[in-house]
Amino acid sequence: MNLSQDQLSLLKRWRTSTFFVMLFGYIGYYMVRKNLSSALPLLETAFNYTNSDLGVIAAWATLVYSCGKFVNGPLGDKVGGRKMFLIGMAGAIVCNILFSMGDSITYFTVTWCMCSYFLSMGWGGLTKVIGAWYEPEKNGTVMGFISLNFQFGGVVATLFTGFLVAQGCTWDKLFLYPAFIVCAVWIWSFLCSRDNPGDVIPGASFGSSEDKKDSLADFGDQTPVFKIITTLLSMPVFRNLLIYSFVTTMLRAVFFVWTPKFLVDIGMGSSNAILKSALFPFLGCLGTVLLGYYTDNYVKNGDRAKAMWIMLLGLVVSLFGVAYLAPSGVQHANLIVLLVGCCGFFLLGPYSMSSGCLTLDIAGSKGAGSCTGLIDGIGYIGAAIATWGAGQLSDSLGWSQVFLILACLSIAAVFSAFMMSQHFQKIHNEQS
Repeated sequence: MNLSQDQLSLLKRWRTSTFFVMLFGYIGYYMVRKNLSSALPLLETAFNYTNSDLGVIAAWATLVYSCGKFVNGPLGDKVGGRKMFLIGMAGAIVCNILFSMGDSITYFTVTWCMCSYFLSMGWGGLTKVIGAWYEPEKNGTVMGFISLNFQFGGVVATLFTGFLVAQGCTWDKLFLYPAFIVCAVWIWSFLCSRDNPGDVIPGASFGSSEDKKDSLADFGDQTPVFKIITTLLSMPVFRNLLIYSFVTTMLRAVFFVWTPKFLVDIGMGSSNAILKSALFPFLGCLGTVLLGYYTDNYVKNGDRAKAMWIMLLGLVVSLFGVAYLAPSGVQHANLIVLLVGCCGFFLLGPYSMSSGCLTLDIAGSKGAGSCTGLIDGIGYIGAAIATWGAGQLSDSLGWSQVFLILACLSIAAVFSAFMMSQHFQKIHNEQS
């Protein structure tokens, strides 16, 4: 379709606006998601819960989040990414308000499970929208920057809830105040985004030329969801990506949920522990952008996975360091915090690739919802196991053993990324 200069300028304005909605709107998702992690020490104090009790809330909610991914990912391909994104944010706001009214472990678990289902709508919808607005050759850089939202969202949510705790707020305010803020984010997201270029100018699109495939699996607008799923599962590189997502999401989930509580358990005060735990997602932001930029500009054969497994080697070393120092408690608290931050740098960049630019590389924007649904759905089954298991093991064996197990899992992540690298190289050689 030939566009006039004015039409092209209009599309670029809406693309920029939609990009920032997806970037900052998903930070809103984290404002009403990451607050549970910060609230765990306060819930322990208020209701005398153990780590095992608190792990039940997080584990069941993570399992529901996983199931939501399987349902809402393919549904996003059918009804549209923007609609899923907005519905999910609205539902999470309501559930946060409901959570603040609870007083029992059952109520908290059920309400946070409901919240997690709505939260599962966000990333698949986002990926589908971004894939429709940007050219395939920009997947790494664009998704690298977009992935800052869940890294930086973790920073913002953690710092905000840490501030609330420092001001003496009770646990329920950690759910009420973020919900009120995200209401404003929802209104802005609704007004300033569009699902795809065709919603602005009928028939318009960004992307590669018609004679060039924009992904390994070439899906059309009318491809049935079942066909998308079966095609993806028939691809060896995608099946290996599912294994990779399972392992790396387990690793991320433990840090995501338990870092503030871990730092409290080794002797830090609650507000100090919450604030210092923000170093993990903050350094993760740097790792994500650097990896995305590097793989777009310096990887010539489509093999982003090689840089991923090399980066994950740093995670292995960092986790063994935390496991070694954890028994010393506050004596080496600052070094432990630094190593936890290094874990964020080395983990979150490779992690963000799985349901970010690798999704678009493999499935394109047409199959992005189903692809992220399968990847994240499998991943968060692992996350539910890890979230529950970390609580149980920390009570019975101590945090040092937890991090030792995580270090072993990180070795499995390295091997999985290495196998993906071999698949990508084989595909490149066959296409050459």
